[in-house]
Amino acid sequence: MNDVRTRMVDGAIRLLATRGLAGTSFSEVIELTATPRGSIYHHFPGGKDELIAAAIDRSTGTAIALLDQRAGRPAVEVAQLFLDAWRRLLTGTGFEAGCALVAVTVDTDSADLRADVATAFHAWRDHLKRLLIEGGLPLADAEAQATLLLAASEGAVILSRATRDLAAFDAVAETLLTQIRRLTPAP
Repeated sequence: MNDVRTRMVDGAIRLLATRGLAGTSFSEVIELTATPRGSIYHHFPGGKDELIAAAIDRSTGTAIALLDQRAGRPAVEVAQLFLDAWRRLLTGTGFEAGCALVAVTVDTDSADLRADVATAFHAWRDHLKRLLIEGGLPLADAEAQATLLLAASEGAVILSRATRDLAAFDAVAETLLTQIRRLTPAP
């Protein structure tokens, strides 16, 4: 992938996570990434929606690659990695960043972008489910826990950003991990 295009997509992800969809303009992306103004329509002839779609795709790939670090490990370790990634995002940005996909979901009028986000969330959930199964959870439990991990962690991230405190996130994380431990059959 072209280096300028890559920087622009990565910049869009950072802006979505910190400023939301409305704060992710081409001007903001160019300023953040120090890319030439002429790059906009060269790399994204479809406009802002094309850039945002690329950011959604990259975010999906990044999340799946992160999860794959625990492929074949116990389900609780998969869940811990997923939750730790959110905790690091919150603390590493001083509670300024959240989920780029949530930012698009709550602010877009585009049916295509909503569909892209839905596809991304399905991919995250399905990947989590597969890894939880590999990690020892029965299929029915893995399906439910993957959805719960995704939904609860997203909500916990939002609460923690609003309060600028990890208390809500940590409470949710501990509850999720306790539940997964309880559901994992003994070896």
